[in-house]
Amino acid sequence: MMTVTSTDSNRPAVACRRCAHAAAPHTWAIPFMLSLRSPSSERWLTQVDAHLDDILIDHAHCEKKAAGVAMNLLFSYVDHVVLSRAMTEIVNEELEHFRLVLDLLERRGVPFRKLTPSSYGQRLHERIRKDEPARAVDRLLIAGLIEARSCERFSLLADHLTDPELKAFYESLFESEARHHSTYVRLACEFLPEEDVRARLHELAADEAEIIDRGDAFARMHS
Repeated sequence: MMTVTSTDSNRPAVACRRCAHAAAPHTWAIPFMLSLRSPSSERWLTQVDAHLDDILIDHAHCEKKAAGVAMNLLFSYVDHVVLSRAMTEIVNEELEHFRLVLDLLERRGVPFRKLTPSSYGQRLHERIRKDEPARAVDRLLIAGLIEARSCERFSLLADHLTDPELKAFYESLFESEARHHSTYVRLACEFLPEEDVRARLHELAADEAEIIDRGDAFARMHS
């Protein structure tokens, strides 16, 4: 179950606990717990129903890209020990998730292949400011928002899909995505005062909501 340590809807959740066998929290509540400004639309679930294999393949690509984002942050701020340790853990966890999705695809007879990515990540990264430390803050917060959206969509998949294997799989991944979100927000506060970070998070979350609401014509984890 989710545990939120603040009642201010503009403040991100800083803790999340989830038992592997617990039911997903009400999906209407998840966006506000994870700094998101809007829930996913029914349009995306329609894409899931029509193109489930593409969603699963794209999920594998997303885990691989998430590991790359964390690795890039580690190299960019290697002298920041707290960040370096946190990114090392996230890289390892994201690569393990990548392996798990590959295993899932293999069991289901779905070949892993290249896909045209959605425009979601590119549009978000266009919001990154150029000068440090604002650049570091934006990179961390955008990574955190992507993790938050993934968390929300994993919960939607766990609730929506009828396949027992997939339901259990997405329930098992929910907690780590929420935890990564909180880690990225916490690390951003290492670079600028918390008040400034939370104000910027509010701005970027509004941008993220606009981008996700616009969506993409093809089915992807963040379309």
